[in-house]
Amino acid sequence: MTPPTPSDTRLPDDDGPDMSRPDEARHEPLTPPRPLFLARQSVVEMTARQRAHALLDPGSFRELLDPFERLESPWLARQGIVPQSDDGVVIARGTFGGEQAVVAAIESAFQGGSMGEVSAMKIACALDLARADHEAGRPVRPILFLETGGVRLQEANLGLGIIAEIHAALVALRRLTPVVGILAGPVGCFGGMSLAAALCSHLIVTREARLGMNGPEVIEQEAGIDELDASDRRLVWSLLGGEQRYATGLADALVDDDLDAVKRAVHKAFAHPRGPGHHRTEQIDLYLERLAPLDPSADLTGPTLRTLWPREDDHG
Repeated sequence: MTPPTPSDTRLPDDDGPDMSRPDEARHEPLTPPRPLFLARQSVVEMTARQRAHALLDPGSFRELLDPFERLESPWLARQGIVPQSDDGVVIARGTFGGEQAVVAAIESAFQGGSMGEVSAMKIACALDLARADHEAGRPVRPILFLETGGVRLQEANLGLGIIAEIHAALVALRRLTPVVGILAGPVGCFGGMSLAAALCSHLIVTREARLGMNGPEVIEQEAGIDELDASDRRLVWSLLGGEQRYATGLADALVDDDLDAVKRAVHKAFAHPRGPGHHRTEQIDLYLERLAPLDPSADLTGPTLRTLWPREDDHG
């Protein structure tokens, strides 16, 4: 390929010298092209594997049980669903900030990020191995990218059982080290995995994220459109969105959809571990007090909940 000539580097509205005219070029230096914008790396738009790779220190990413291991769900094919060779979960080891780390990232593009026997077991085992490493004097920083609709309906009983093992592994591990959860994309985190998010020592969210026990479509289906119109995106995000969850104290950090911002929040989370008794799931009295004055028949809006549940900057 022929390298560009200096004149090829001029922007359409550039008032710099025309280097094709020797007289002008001799008297005025070439003005370098101006950057049109400063691009941010969107975490929302990344796949699970890209998220894990981008978060870990450059050159340190090593995937465990990668797709070449062909660890597929044995149940999906029986129901006419093509399985995926990693069952929708990426487990990677590497370093974060120079410290050993393990990242579990859920791929929302496969079955809505739903948890089945294989995918949930990969996360539970990764957390258990991190705990064993800590107990052996080899600290590991655990980080979870949670983007999931919850249990996979095709594997409901098995999936629910293994999600419970994730919960138990989180409780055991967070006694030794902070466990950081990240909710980035619009699929959100629902069902049993919303409990996993609540069990994390620190939860980082973007405005695009959603968090709730039941997804808006499930609420509409079971309680009717008068209860929640799942197609009303403004309403859904005002109740379940990342900004709302942060404002009411159910998340610890609200960040832009930007890789560097997410990394800074993760660094900060590991620098401020929670002491015993100070995780959200241990603040039973606080949340019972929040629920006491609520009127189930009232029309609770996002702003109303922010008033009733003001954010407390420090959960311990």
